[in-house]
Amino acid sequence: MVISHPLLGRHTMRPAPAISLLPGADELCLAQGRVHEVSGPARRTFAMWLAAQTEGPVIWIVASWEKDRLGSDGVSAWIDPARLLFVTPRRGEDLLWTMEEVLRSGAVSLAIADLPDLPGLTQVRRMHLAGETGAQTCHNIPLGLLVTPGQGGAPGVETRWHMKSSHSTGEDGWHLQRLRARTAPHKSWQITQPAARTGPEIKTA
Repeated sequence: MVISHPLLGRHTMRPAPAISLLPGADELCLAQGRVHEVSGPARRTFAMWLAAQTEGPVIWIVASWEKDRLGSDGVSAWIDPARLLFVTPRRGEDLLWTMEEVLRSGAVSLAIADLPDLPGLTQVRRMHLAGETGAQTCHNIPLGLLVTPGQGGAPGVETRWHMKSSHSTGEDGWHLQRLRARTAPHKSWQITQPAARTGPEIKTA
């Protein structure tokens, strides 16, 4: 006897749309419509790598009192500085509210919140819901990236990453860790500084 169940269909599950952190690095993907986190000394470099894989404007949300800002000379190594739109709220509570509204609007493919502190679980959940709403109502599928201090640890994020520069091999490069992911294990990579006109060399650490 064959028993059918309404929840069992013949359609295969399609993978969620995602953005690869680096060209050709299929294992280093961040799902769109969700919120992710990166911490570590090279966290803003991670953000620029991700921005380089997107098109159109990138909204960067940072507190108005934050003195450590991105410079156009540094940004130009990865993207056209004109693509960056800075939003500088004057109140701490407005940082995450702004991020939520940007994701809900679906106006851009990538929104980055450079935070002085870790958000709470409820705030992260609200941002996830906003990203899902933006994906349904607009042609862009927004991805939210939280750039957090210290070792990070924002609750409820889709993936959590940590990146720092690495000079142990005598080459310029970075040590990247995936600390948390819903569908993948903890893993580390050593990424070598790419030479002119060549892609980066990525090795499992």
